[in-house]
Amino acid sequence: MSGCGRLLPLEGQWTTTAWCLLGACDAVWVGNNARENTDSLGGNVTTRPPMFVSGIVLDSPDARELAAFYQRLLGWRMEQDEPDWVKLAAPSGGAGLSFQTESAYVRPTWPAGPGDQQMMLHLDIEVDDLESAGAHAVAAGATLADFQPQEDVRVYLDPAGHPFCLFVND
Repeated sequence: MSGCGRLLPLEGQWTTTAWCLLGACDAVWVGNNARENTDSLGGNVTTRPPMFVSGIVLDSPDARELAAFYQRLLGWRMEQDEPDWVKLAAPSGGAGLSFQTESAYVRPTWPAGPGDQQMMLHLDIEVDDLESAGAHAVAAGATLADFQPQEDVRVYLDPAGHPFCLFVND
């Protein structure tokens, strides 16, 4: 399958939905905004208050530097700019990308082996053309990863080492 795993939401059922552009997955209740339910462990999940994922945060040694890379890559506008925190706004109004300076940041290894620093998440970015999008990513400052696990997906590393995938949704 290209890109992240996707299940179509079903009214009134628990489902796993993927925020494909951002790569973060979340189990959510699809249907009425708040209901009484039982979770997968058999516990009672009472009325769930409305919740909205407003952003994904990537740590880095320099928040502004990493935000500038993603601004070049995605073309998103800067919404917030503080010394150790930057937020880019998604043009669709959905969840944005935020960047936080972390002095103890350890660059992840892709792919991770035993004892390596593992990635916390990765971003899946849908594109129209892998070749031209890949060239754009490299021009923006990304590095093509040595390991490519799928024929129809390209894995790149941002300047802080976070992997992200470019894929064409057929």
